[in-house]
Amino acid sequence: MSLALSAPRARVDLPGLLRRHWPLLPLAATVLFLLAPLPAGDATASGKVGPADAASLLLAFVCAVQALRGRVRTLTPLGVLVLGTPAVGLAVATMTAGDPYAALPGFVRYLQVFVLVPAAVVLLVRDAAEFRLAAGCFVVLALVQGAVGVVQYVTHTGASYQGQDVRAVGTFGPGDVMGMATVVAYGLVVATAAALAPGLPRRVRRIAGGAALVLVLPLVLSFSRGVWIATAGAAVLVMLLAGIRRALKVLLALAAAGVVLVGGLGVGSAMVAERLTSITQVSSAPDQSVTDRYTMWAAAGSMWRERPAVGVGLKGFPAHRDGHASLGLSSGSDTAGAGQAYLRQPLLSPHNMYLLILSEQGLIGLIALAGGWAALLVAGVRRLAAGEGIRDCGLIATGLFVWQLTDFLYADIGGPSTVLTGVIIGLAAWWALPSPELAGRPGPAVAGVGRQRGAPAPAPGAGSRGSAPEALARP
Repeated sequence: MSLALSAPRARVDLPGLLRRHWPLLPLAATVLFLLAPLPAGDATASGKVGPADAASLLLAFVCAVQALRGRVRTLTPLGVLVLGTPAVGLAVATMTAGDPYAALPGFVRYLQVFVLVPAAVVLLVRDAAEFRLAAGCFVVLALVQGAVGVVQYVTHTGASYQGQDVRAVGTFGPGDVMGMATVVAYGLVVATAAALAPGLPRRVRRIAGGAALVLVLPLVLSFSRGVWIATAGAAVLVMLLAGIRRALKVLLALAAAGVVLVGGLGVGSAMVAERLTSITQVSSAPDQSVTDRYTMWAAAGSMWRERPAVGVGLKGFPAHRDGHASLGLSSGSDTAGAGQAYLRQPLLSPHNMYLLILSEQGLIGLIALAGGWAALLVAGVRRLAAGEGIRDCGLIATGLFVWQLTDFLYADIGGPSTVLTGVIIGLAAWWALPSPELAGRPGPAVAGVGRQRGAPAPAPGAGSRGSAPEALARP
């Protein structure tokens, strides 16, 4: 009998996998718990702690426990500075607010999204395999939410749009019309990057490419202009970083899918055409939503000029809005459909993350947050362009981060999907800020972490659960 026939078949050691990767379970839950629907009639989840938020807090707790045990990645001084500086800016904005007690919930929320969750992701994700696991959760979430959204469009059970209940919102409801569009865009960017990554197996790339094409439909049916713009920008950047030839193939495939869906099958063609046309009319003939946005942007700028260094304080925009906004601002936006009765939803933020930070936290807060994001973006793109690390991880991290920074021009934090912003910043920081032990050698970050019980210790330079990302370049 040959050696090939006599050799036992490899079996998946599920208990061993759970034992080695259990710290990632709260991370996966943070993403996948967004599959849970909001209660019927709940127009917004703002100010409420949902399942995903609870999972993110558990993620931070697990990170603290693992850090005490010495089983997390080591951060460079630059990593500590980038991830820790926002906490200082948030503390200053809270203490200098007109009502520090009212600003305290904002401090907790910002600390969760921009400090604790990103730091936990950076410290707990130890190798490329775990990075891919976290990224794969985004695709699963996008496919499920996108499927719900398509059903809503077909059966006219979505959110109200132009007098019809056809807007795809997934399980987020009409009070958070950006929720489904956001998570579908995340999944589409991840799938596009995986489809273009040269280091992944061909079968994986084909599946990822198919998922990206499927996700185009619910993204279109979300009728979210800002999400369309951010997704197009991030996808084009990922394609260019992956190579011109690969980019052309994917662009042709996406264009063909768009023609078939919108042109050939007539999927929302009139509404999509009207929505696309409105993008070019934001200055000549803006609709009320655009007028409201411009008015709130101007109000945010006026608040900043009043207190340029520290702003009006966290959660201070709603209280100061009417004193700085013009009469062109409407009282709110109309929401209905998807199981909810008509409701007038107040406009409590400028729908621009950078202006929200500037108005509430001033220049100190903007430099602490946006300055760190700029550093992560430059470091991540430079590392990817230099050919360092594992390419698919770099493409995914860069694509997601560019999408988020672009979307911040048209949106800010709010709603259940906000917690995913922290995960994305963490994945971007994981890629942009490699551990100190990567300098010159791809050895394990923590000796012995990730070895199966009774298995021999890895040879110098070999990959393991505690290996640096470069140590896993081999399939």
